[in-house]
Amino acid sequence: MKKSLLITLLAIAVTLNSFSGQPVKTAGTVDNKPVNLTRSEFINKVMDFEKNKTEWVYKGDKPAIVDFYADWCGPCKKVAPALDELATEYAGKVYFYKINIDKEPELAGLFGVQNIPTFLIIPMKGKPTLSSGASANHEENKTRFKKLIDEVLLKQ
Repeated sequence: MKKSLLITLLAIAVTLNSFSGQPVKTAGTVDNKPVNLTRSEFINKVMDFEKNKTEWVYKGDKPAIVDFYADWCGPCKKVAPALDELATEYAGKVYFYKINIDKEPELAGLFGVQNIPTFLIIPMKGKPTLSSGASANHEENKTRFKKLIDEVLLKQ
């Protein structure tokens, strides 16, 4: 009797923990939205620039887009919803990261980010490229990134 009660209580605890309301997390999304990276998270998930000072060595297992932004940036706010939608659409295929340049100026400087939004496009093979700018039109932003993801990152 005591053993079955213990098993029942354990099952309830596990069930309650699985419905804790915590966001679903993967390496490149939280609730299928881009993940904000700190310096240490960038080193752990994207590239260890301290260890590899002269060579690009990507640590991810999927291609990625890193959005360099600032909270005060109007164009950054215009492109964010499109990236959020694409993070859901491409969940499990492409990582979406965000780096706030005001909080992580070293990372922005590492890639020579001078204008925002700037996007670091990281394929699985080869070196990353930078792209900058955003449209005021949501659909134009989404179409631009969808084309980039399909043709460059996923090569469809």
